Amino acid sequence: MSTHYQALIIGSGQAGTPLASSFAKAGYKTALVERSHIAGCCVNEGCTPTKTLIASGRVAYLARRGRDYGIHTGGEEGKEEGKSKGNKILVDMKKVRQRKREIVNSFRGGSEKRLEGAGVEVLIGEASFVDEKTVKVKMNDGSEKMVTSDRVLINTGERPAPPRLTGIETLDPKIVLDSTSIQELDEVPEHLVVVGGGYVGVEFAQLMRRLGAKVTVLQRGKQLLPREDPEIAQCLLDILKEDGLEVLLQTQASRIEPVNAGFTLTYTSLPSNEPKQLTGSHILFASGRIPNTESLNLPAACIKTNANGYITSNEFLETPAPNVYVMGDAKGPPAFTHISYDDFRILEKNLITHPTSDLSSKASTKNRLVPYVVYTDPQLGHIGLRESEARGLPLYKNHPERIKIAKMPMSYVARALETDESRGMMKAVVDAETGLILGFTCLGLEGGEVIAVVQMAMLGGVRWEVLQSAVWAHPSLAESLNNIWGFLE
Repeated sequence: MSTHYQALIIGSGQAGTPLASSFAKAGYKTALVERSHIAGCCVNEGCTPTKTLIASGRVAYLARRGRDYGIHTGGEEGKEEGKSKGNKILVDMKKVRQRKREIVNSFRGGSEKRLEGAGVEVLIGEASFVDEKTVKVKMNDGSEKMVTSDRVLINTGERPAPPRLTGIETLDPKIVLDSTSIQELDEVPEHLVVVGGGYVGVEFAQLMRRLGAKVTVLQRGKQLLPREDPEIAQCLLDILKEDGLEVLLQTQASRIEPVNAGFTLTYTSLPSNEPKQLTGSHILFASGRIPNTESLNLPAACIKTNANGYITSNEFLETPAPNVYVMGDAKGPPAFTHISYDDFRILEKNLITHPTSDLSSKASTKNRLVPYVVYTDPQLGHIGLRESEARGLPLYKNHPERIKIAKMPMSYVARALETDESRGMMKAVVDAETGLILGFTCLGLEGGEVIAVVQMAMLGGVRWEVLQSAVWAHPSLAESLNNIWGFLE
């Protein structure tokens, strides 16, 4: 026996939950399958908890810097060249963790109520295809359910890639961390070694340093954040070093072995490539994520994946299987919550609010402008093309003179100086002929908010000259958009 639905969503992430609710509210008999917890990675292990923890890290950072602002809250942590290192602080890691848990639970509860209020039937278990319209659900209570559906929508997301390092199995599992387990620590690591200098790695590395850990980052590439333009990556590297992090570039771990309560890690670095060792108390693997697709039995539904396991689809999020769709991280990068939510918007329009067979009228992923923010402090916000990407386009390869670049340090921004947070830089890429902004990066105070202003200009086709001559409130961070264009060259 099987139960038939008009819409079946597998995975309750930032696309699955609202889409299930929309189907149900539109009168479709709808079910959602979730094997762990409602609301997906963003709420449970991603954006919400990590940014909550980072907020605690920022408070610790500012508390130590109180003396810089004339605020004295305790004794001194130490002396360096005759100057105070900062105010003494006490980090209660259990309280930091509890605050994170409470916020996560409140967000998750909101998603659960949304599904319940819409009339979505929630099946807690693991789904796998039997054919294109039939799914078997192994319920978490041990039972099995067979369900069929007119439409199946996959939103199973990603998870941290397992560590691959000789000797890792000999370590105490409690000190081997990924981006999920590190959030459940009840004490600050004595010495955290971070393997991977990408977005996840740098966020956690700076956070733990601010909470009081010694931190060493091992990055295989020549720079942190390999996708960023070199001067942006270098600027962030300088900031992290100023914060007291040790960063080893062109470095690869080769072996690890337990020592006392921690470990000894053997690594090599270019150009010498000679084996060296360091000791640590905890190790965080932050060098990649993999899709949650292997348990879906996709071949049974004629659904294809690429070499990395991501489900292939077209610009309308359609898989080769009729009436089977994919959204969010399961279809591959960019793996951002806002991309997942935009996938929901696309499918809601095409399947619920304005269904049409006219391809030109369908919502799609084509040409969508994708912003992102790395929540280091200062934040690294970006929108549009990086310089290297712009110069790689055929138009600009043939006419390189059309590319103009502006770079400005945050120390030229009055608001940043007034708050004594002037680290970082801005960078803009423009088309000299059209005046259109091709890309913009702000590594600086509230960089994620600053790029949103530029994003609005790009969405509206507003030339850079308009931003340059606009009257911005003083003193504000947006006011920097008067000045950066004076550095175009």
